[in-house]
Amino acid sequence: MYGRAMPVLDHGDPGDGPTLAPPLEPIAEPARPSAAEEARTLVAATNVATLASLTTAGDPWASMVTYGLLDGSPVLCVSHMAEHGRNLAADPRASLSIGTAEQPSDPLASARITLAGVMERPEGDRLDAARAAHLAGVPAASSYIDFSDFSLWVLRVARVRWVGGYGRMDSATAEDYAAADPDPVRPNAAEAVTHLNDDHADALLNMARALGGYSDATTAICTEADRYGLDLRVQTPRGMAYTRVGYAERIEEAGELRMATVELARRSALLLAEPTGS
Repeated sequence: MYGRAMPVLDHGDPGDGPTLAPPLEPIAEPARPSAAEEARTLVAATNVATLASLTTAGDPWASMVTYGLLDGSPVLCVSHMAEHGRNLAADPRASLSIGTAEQPSDPLASARITLAGVMERPEGDRLDAARAAHLAGVPAASSYIDFSDFSLWVLRVARVRWVGGYGRMDSATAEDYAAADPDPVRPNAAEAVTHLNDDHADALLNMARALGGYSDATTAICTEADRYGLDLRVQTPRGMAYTRVGYAERIEEAGELRMATVELARRSALLLAEPTGS
């Protein structure tokens, strides 16, 4: 109807955002990767980033770059004929934005990180190591890496920001980032996650009910698997929610995922079979 004012939605008002059903019981084992582990895992899963550098006028400049990794530090091969190459030479402060290679239907629901710090030109043995690291991450660079206008730059990470989707975010120090290891399970878990959802929906539902804090769950879908446990998306009569079910012990390779999930299924079934009392 003409003349009727439309409501103004303010993201700062909780009433404007989606509401997730809270758990009814404590989550049995909520352990999950730290922000530093999440960042190291994501940065190792791709070789493409958006570089934010500063022009000589102090304006922000974003450009796509490729990278390899040297002990977790991105190694760029940049031409001084490119604007971002000239920017780094004048002011080495920079940040990299890195997202997941496979985007869901809602890109804002996917994981991404920002690594901020200072770009440095490696020298001596570190230059050789940086060159090898970049070529390992970007084999196509072998056709231009030794051109005279190209230089290698290594990001000395000072600050890390990880966003895992809506409502999941955290920061990590440079020390935590350097000390963390990439998750060996998540990059190789897609087939196992599909198998769980296709063939073991009942077991996932039991996990959500017995271990994930959602005794009223009606369905449960596994969205991720990592070295500590499974992420589940659950549906309840109160609405949709996300929860976590942790393995009995941390695992170190994707080959251990099957036994870890079998143990979760057995434990959940036993808990649900216990009498609740009168």
